[in-house]
Amino acid sequence: MAQVLHLHRLVVDRGDETTPAWRRQAACKGLDPGIFHPDEEDVASVEAAVAICRGCPVRQSCFEYAIASREPDGVWGGRTARERRREIRRRRRTA
Repeated sequence: MAQVLHLHRLVVDRGDETTPAWRRQAACKGLDPGIFHPDEEDVASVEAAVAICRGCPVRQSCFEYAIASREPDGVWGGRTARERRREIRRRRRTA
């Protein structure tokens, strides 16, 4: 069984064949998950997390995971919780 670190509902892969492929390819793999849970008022910290996501090859998959699982906080797929809530509302209006 893979070792897993839980931080604010964030699950960080420690290596396991059951881990979704997109997580194994993520630019954040192996980084401190705290980086992706900054205080949203700390603009510099949010931007640092978003910058890591910007070049990630699986950014969209990560974002969709966060939308589907209703991740309440943190930066996922290069977007903050506030931005994800906006996207959820936008999708509901267009559905």
